[in-house]
Amino acid sequence: MPLRPARRHRRPVRAALVALATAAVTALSAAPPAAAADTWTEVGSDRADPLTESQGLTSVEVPANSANRYTGIGTIPIGVSTRGWNHVGDPDASYDGYYVEPYQRDSGGAKMFRVQAPGGAWSEYVHALSPGEASNNSWVALTPDGQWMLAGEWGTMTRLLVFPTPGVNPATSPSANLPQAATVRLDRPVRDVQGCDFTGPTTLLCSSDDPAGTLFGITKPLLRIDLSATPNGASDVTGRVTALRQLPLRSGCSGTFETEGVDYDRRTATLRVIVISPGFCVLTDSKTYRFTRS
Repeated sequence: MPLRPARRHRRPVRAALVALATAAVTALSAAPPAAAADTWTEVGSDRADPLTESQGLTSVEVPANSANRYTGIGTIPIGVSTRGWNHVGDPDASYDGYYVEPYQRDSGGAKMFRVQAPGGAWSEYVHALSPGEASNNSWVALTPDGQWMLAGEWGTMTRLLVFPTPGVNPATSPSANLPQAATVRLDRPVRDVQGCDFTGPTTLLCSSDDPAGTLFGITKPLLRIDLSATPNGASDVTGRVTALRQLPLRSGCSGTFETEGVDYDRRTATLRVIVISPGFCVLTDSKTYRFTRS
């Protein structure tokens, strides 16, 4: 007689286990993979001029039908370079027509962001370096709402810097220091990031000039950074870093390539990345590569 209750007890347990297993399988089949596929396929390329297209690029939506803009040593105005701002990085443009170029100088101590308003007027915003902040100013990426600007530091880093967008955010003024507002805390280190661009409110694609390949198993990777929230300058956010692929390294010359700026054009869903060829071939076959998601 005592066996009967035991048998009656096993059936609910067995049924519960079956139900849990079924629910787990259903949940797994319905949920997307933890790391969803994000494959960017090369679809073409254009020659990159080493003087005027060798540092960065951005697509401009306002005014309508505007040409893509590039930066290089040949695009730095004389009046800017004579004041010591002798390096320009990867620029970006807001969806409503503000264009921002990042500058650095050999003396360090500050960074400069040069802004062109939709009407054509230029203004300059200087940021005094915070303690421990690297002096290089390789790139900027404006949030889709245009109010906040991300920038990075050279070397191996675990953060990105967040600023109010100069000329756009009402908290900024050319006559005042441009303050750092917040930080993006990365879940793993990145090295020598040369450009980033938003593809959505919380997603960035970035070009890394990493020559070692020890962080992700490949050199010169295209990175995706998924943010925990849209940057708003009020608090730090975290960023999850994924290496998507190695950027193209093709040339008639052998040697060290340099990956440069990156741009994502939301109108055509096209990603573009500059890769500078080694040696003499910097003059002949440096390229801006085009990619689409597949």
